[in-house]
Amino acid sequence: MTGRVPVGDLAGMLAGMDPVLDARRWAFVLVEGAVPDNAFALIREDEGTTAIIPADTGDFARITLMVHSALDGVGLTAAVAGALAGRGIACNVVAGFHHDHLFVPWARGEEALEVLRGLAAANPPSSSEEGRETYGAKRS
Repeated sequence: MTGRVPVGDLAGMLAGMDPVLDARRWAFVLVEGAVPDNAFALIREDEGTTAIIPADTGDFARITLMVHSALDGVGLTAAVAGALAGRGIACNVVAGFHHDHLFVPWARGEEALEVLRGLAAANPPSSSEEGRETYGAKRS
């Protein structure tokens, strides 16, 4: 247990995104046989299994949104994808229990990071929301 309360309101999720760009390159690969030990994520579909793995020749950059977003929070994916789409940046989102991870074209990773930082800055928490449990304070 992390002791953090997930953020579920859109304003809080956007304000607290704190996007972090991973230095590694990432690839989406079809898995035939054993699952790679270094797989970040697995997606099992009727047509086959996809693994997301670090790869020197990978085409994607990974940006992690450090806000502990609630799995039932509404609008974060749409807001992030919309902001990136507005700049013509493709985005594949993978949600984990604690964070959302965005996979964007490698060549545009830094640009995508700046777009996300701008989106977060444009959505500061209101003064009545600062310091509340929804912003990751420890549970009592």
